[in-house]
Amino acid sequence: MELRIFTEPQQGASYADLLRAARLSEAAGFDGFFRSDHYRAVGALGEPGPTDAWTTLSALAVQTERIRLGTLLSPATFRLPGPLAITVAQADLMSGGRVELGLGAGWFAGEHAAYGIPFPPTAERFDRLAEQMEIITGLWGTPTGQAYSFTGRHYTLVDSPALPKPTRPIPVIAGGMGPSRTPALAARFATEFNVPFAPIDAAAAQFDRVAAACADIGRDPAELVRSCAHGLAIGTTASEVARRGEAAGLEPEEMAGDPLVGTPDQIVDALGRWRERTGVTRVYAQVPDLAELDQIELLAAEVMPQLA
Repeated sequence: MELRIFTEPQQGASYADLLRAARLSEAAGFDGFFRSDHYRAVGALGEPGPTDAWTTLSALAVQTERIRLGTLLSPATFRLPGPLAITVAQADLMSGGRVELGLGAGWFAGEHAAYGIPFPPTAERFDRLAEQMEIITGLWGTPTGQAYSFTGRHYTLVDSPALPKPTRPIPVIAGGMGPSRTPALAARFATEFNVPFAPIDAAAAQFDRVAAACADIGRDPAELVRSCAHGLAIGTTASEVARRGEAAGLEPEEMAGDPLVGTPDQIVDALGRWRERTGVTRVYAQVPDLAELDQIELLAAEVMPQLA
């Protein structure tokens, strides 16, 4: 099972904070360092303020060496698909082929209002997401020297040179708990499906829906990596775990069902149950406070070796 670090810098982190956490995660042996893509904090002021996801990931691409980098998830409302394809491909080239794109429909109305970003109704956001996934993968997959065109309801591309090309097919991550359109889009376009912050039974049911959507279009469900994301509160004692869970804003019921809350041995046992019940092979550990990086070190030292 692979472990990746997941950060929410809009809650309060500078680029220097992200760089320090990314370098520590790389040195500790984690497979990936991912970040949210938000322009406003949720339930907090978020000082010093938001950092643009793809600006920071591009910088991390040249200031790290091995670790994979990406988003969970970039909202389709934030960017046009053509420029986003260019941005992500350039970041991938800068990293030497270590970038992955998580793409979703967007959900946080407040950040759109705060920065003047249109926020259409849910159905339209998913329509736009579907077109963006088709366009972005189409641009990257067009052979060099050939043009790419697309005509949709929301976007039209005419004779695009489809440049630059990434170093390799960039993995696309889809995710969420939507019961129908989300699994269908994952089956068509994604290389990984992520279930965020869900109880184990709900996660298993969502993975079953994704597998059924794959079967409906003749795709082998085993081609999709199954992953989950959960809040991290790890400690060597119960009191330390409780303190960190409270600091992360986790409710008691959330802590009880979160496989990344507990002592190292408790977390290993919980992840084993998740692997058996849901088939996940990749876990994103959400680090709520980038000032407490000792959690990353403890997870690497005491949990990662037992998952190898």
